[in-house]
Amino acid sequence: MRSRKVLAVAGVITTWTFITYYFLLRQNPEFSFNRLTLSKKIDLLERGAKEQYEASDKLFQNLVGILRSKLDAESEIGQNAPIVAPQLEDSAGNSPIGIVGVKEIPLESSAEKGPSTVAVRTADGKPIIPVLVFACNRVSISNCLDNLIHFRPNVEQFPIIVSQDCGDEMTKKVILSYQDQLTLIEQPDQSDIYVPPKEKKFKGYYKIARHYGWALNTTFQKGYDYVIIVEDDLNVSPDFYEYFFGTYMLLKNDPSLWCISAWNDNGKVGLIDTEKPDLLYRTDFFPGLGWMLTKELWSELSVKWPKSFWDDWIRHPEQRKNRVCIRPEISRTRTFGKVGVSNGLFFDKYLKHIKLSEDFVEFTKMNLTYLQKDNYDKTFIKNVYNCPMVTYEELRRNLISLDGPVRIQYSTKEQYKRTTKLLGLMDDFKSGVPRTAYHGIVSFYYNKRRVYLAPNLNWKGYDLSWS
Repeated sequence: MRSRKVLAVAGVITTWTFITYYFLLRQNPEFSFNRLTLSKKIDLLERGAKEQYEASDKLFQNLVGILRSKLDAESEIGQNAPIVAPQLEDSAGNSPIGIVGVKEIPLESSAEKGPSTVAVRTADGKPIIPVLVFACNRVSISNCLDNLIHFRPNVEQFPIIVSQDCGDEMTKKVILSYQDQLTLIEQPDQSDIYVPPKEKKFKGYYKIARHYGWALNTTFQKGYDYVIIVEDDLNVSPDFYEYFFGTYMLLKNDPSLWCISAWNDNGKVGLIDTEKPDLLYRTDFFPGLGWMLTKELWSELSVKWPKSFWDDWIRHPEQRKNRVCIRPEISRTRTFGKVGVSNGLFFDKYLKHIKLSEDFVEFTKMNLTYLQKDNYDKTFIKNVYNCPMVTYEELRRNLISLDGPVRIQYSTKEQYKRTTKLLGLMDDFKSGVPRTAYHGIVSFYYNKRRVYLAPNLNWKGYDLSWS
């Protein structure tokens, strides 16, 4: 039935072409033998007919494309993934968000997901969790890819998908040199992007947001349940994959969680306990820089994805909805990308000093239920406020007689920022939330002692005016 419709459309277009040809031949006075020679007349007829045929063929191809897109959308089982309405190609032949010009991710038929989806579990039943690497014009992406491939325990379970924007040929050549060790997809919309006049210097952030939206749509529409996001300037730890595989069930079962992050914003040497690489925390602050999300979360966020500054946007209360992330004591990623759209913001002072874990922790063999909200809140908050309260000077000069963790209290924004600067912690806020904080509490290590920078016990929540 559907093929008949396509043939009918083709027949109508063909008939229209010949009628137009006849009209030009018989009715248009420009073709009078009194005004044109026979050869000129034939040339004009051929040119007109060719132009008419090309226009009709282009219309036909677009109609067929729309019909095919509609059929694919109707047969797609993964209803949680946002479906992009089919659109005609623009004058450059680009589809706004389709996969025109993209190297397809190898497909595998599945009775549950339909023929247009990939397998989401390995032969032994483990979830397939792709690593989505965002790339642009860094040829040094090879450092990131070498790292990811070297530590990858299973090619089937952790396929690497590199999504490239910018169209930089040198970078693309580097990516393709890895051949079947990864899959390359290319962001097809390379058109200029509208940026309000006052934000022209931030155009790069607009392009990044567009790229993220397209790449996550493309990947999740294949049927995956989880995706790990990595940028092209990150190195990973030996247990990077083990970390995410060990924590994905937390993300699946605890609705108060919305991401697993490999990053500790305050993970500098001297502020972390290097003897506890297995220590994990809940945090209200979205860390990014190597993180995992679910297809359900992407379905929620994709329909309102921002035009720029996606990471700040995702930290807004309207998006976070009091959900939290898991983050490690010692980072499982480390950035080497000083040069980028942020122009090295924070790099020299903080980022280049972040410690990358060198240990291999078997997270899949650990009992991580202590990180579930009910368990964690009862224990963590009680332990923090049972700690003796000290001043920064007492801590710095090691004048504390008792062993064990201590607490430094803050009550104002100014007091918090002053204390963090003295301690060497990052002092900024996003949507009122300090970096790494949970219930306003920032945990770190100092002078071989666990320290909690914490608000009053009667804390009422984050204050947006502190940003």
